[in-house]
Amino acid sequence: MPDTSAPLSPLPSVAFVGLGNMGAPMSVRLVRAGYAVTGFDLSEDARAALAATGARTAETAAGAVRGADVVVLMLPSSAVVEAVLGDPAVREALAVGSTVVDMSSSDPMSTRRLAADLDSRGVTLVDAPVSGGVKGAENGTLTIMAGGAEDAVERLSALFTAMGTARRAGGVGAGHALKAINNLLSATHLLATAEGLLAGERFGLDPAVMVELINTSSGRSGSTDNKFPNFVLPGGYDSGFGMRLMVKDMRIAVDLARRLGVTSPLTESAVALWERALEELPDTADHTEIARWTFERAADRELVTG
Repeated sequence: MPDTSAPLSPLPSVAFVGLGNMGAPMSVRLVRAGYAVTGFDLSEDARAALAATGARTAETAAGAVRGADVVVLMLPSSAVVEAVLGDPAVREALAVGSTVVDMSSSDPMSTRRLAADLDSRGVTLVDAPVSGGVKGAENGTLTIMAGGAEDAVERLSALFTAMGTARRAGGVGAGHALKAINNLLSATHLLATAEGLLAGERFGLDPAVMVELINTSSGRSGSTDNKFPNFVLPGGYDSGFGMRLMVKDMRIAVDLARRLGVTSPLTESAVALWERALEELPDTADHTEIARWTFERAADRELVTG
């Protein structure tokens, strides 16, 4: 079992694997905080952008991981996390006593299996998914939902502070479970808000006025407070978080509930609608495009019936 009692040095070396929409600004926050960061991404452009901030980069995940005290993963799914950590070269490169921090939105059951496997090799796994979007990553204001042993999470407190505000949700897997549930709620709010605003607009209400008043009323949510004013009403639909990733997180949460014997009729219905939108929209669709899909679907029905 890895020793998690001794504190890390003030500035541990960090490998950051996954330099996408979220990983890129998060890794830059660590560089600016003084951490020695070595980054890896399949995209050469992403690696070059990080290198321009003063960080080192590697051409393989194993090259980034080798010798690192902390390995941060910001990847699209558990399948990708498992592939990276299952790579023999990466496993050989992981230092005994190091900590892997999976900040991706992953399946909590997979996380528990990986944690047990890594523990047998002398490596600690902490799951620490985030909420706050690209803007939160850029500004260092992410909410970080950490899962793992108390001492392991505490030893990462300074690193987390460079990216946002962390709180331990529970044992290993707790962060990933909470993040999936959070995104299931967020997605359900977003869809319900689109349907509500559509009805109000048909009645003659101004959508912007509706959002403003809802935001000082009991119907307020992250969708009315952030997503509609910033990404939906202006018509940009460009939050930086893909619809495919949102649906993946929703499925994780609903599947977790099923495994635990919890029935979820409302959110299962929401997942079904999101899945339909995913089929009909481009693979690159932003998750906020569920609102546009809702509006256009209603207009199409009118054309058919009218």
